[in-house]
Amino acid sequence: MKRISFQGERGAYSEAASISFFGNEVEAIPSSTFAGVLKNTENDSSEYSILPVENSLEGSIGESNDLLLSTTLNVVGEIYHRIHHCLIGTGSIGDIDTVYSHPQALGQCRKFIEENSLKTIPSYDTAGSVKIIKDLNKNSVACIASKNAAKIFDVPVIQEGIEDNTNNYTRFLILSKKPTKEVTEEEKDVWDNAKTSIIFSVKHEAGSLYQIINEFNQHKINLTKIESRPNKNTAWEYNFYVDFEGFQDDSSIKDMLQKLRKHSTFLKILGSYPAAKLD
Repeated sequence: MKRISFQGERGAYSEAASISFFGNEVEAIPSSTFAGVLKNTENDSSEYSILPVENSLEGSIGESNDLLLSTTLNVVGEIYHRIHHCLIGTGSIGDIDTVYSHPQALGQCRKFIEENSLKTIPSYDTAGSVKIIKDLNKNSVACIASKNAAKIFDVPVIQEGIEDNTNNYTRFLILSKKPTKEVTEEEKDVWDNAKTSIIFSVKHEAGSLYQIINEFNQHKINLTKIESRPNKNTAWEYNFYVDFEGFQDDSSIKDMLQKLRKHSTFLKILGSYPAAKLD
C-alpha cells in the first residue's frame, strides 16, 4: 500500500486526485500545509506527495509553485482532476449569509457567491471548511467542498455543481524522493508522450529570455507551458516555470538542457513523467 501525503482534511480534492492516480490501495496522510505535505515525503513519512499547481479557472497556485523551487523531491507524475463544488450546510440557501472554503474554491464559485450575496471567509482547505461549519452548527453558515467531504463529515449537501464553469480541472503533480527511472523498451510507448518540467532564471538584460526560447525552437521541442513567478530574493526579477514535451534523458533534450544552462543564471530540472490526459 502506497503512502501518499496530501494537503487538507479527509475528503479534500487532493486526496481524491491521489486515489484517481494510484488506485484505492493507498494510505492517505493529511497535512495542514503544502510545505508539510512535501516534508512528509522528504523525511520518509510518505512515499509520495501530491501537490495542486494550477486550476483551469483560477490559474496557478502560487504557494505550491514556490515550494517546487526549494524542494529536493522529483516530479514523477501528473493528473488532471475534475472539480465539482457543492454548497454544504445545515440550513437552506435562504438562511445562509456566510460561506467558508479555500480561496481557490471561493474564486471558482464567484458567480454563485455574488448572486446569493454571501460573505466569504477563506479557510486552509475545502474539506476542512466542512469541519469548521459542523463545529459552528449554525444554519446561517455554509461551505464549499466536495460531495465526498460532506459525506465524511455527515453534513448535508444543499446544492451541487455551484462552480462558475463545469470545465473546472485542477492539475496535480506527484512528487517522490526517487527520480523517474530510465525508460525501458517495453515502456517506450508510454514515454513517447512524456513531459518535462523545469525552472530557470535569466540575466536582467535584453534578449536573455529570447536565447532560451530560441533553444526550444532550434531543437524543435514543443513548450506546453511557460509562466513567471517573482524571485523572492531579488526584487523585480523572475523565475520561469516551463513544461515541455519530451523526456530529459533523450539525447536531443539533454543537449538542449546543457545549452539552457549556459544562457541561464539558474536551472532546476523538476522531473520527467508521462503526460496526463483530461478525463
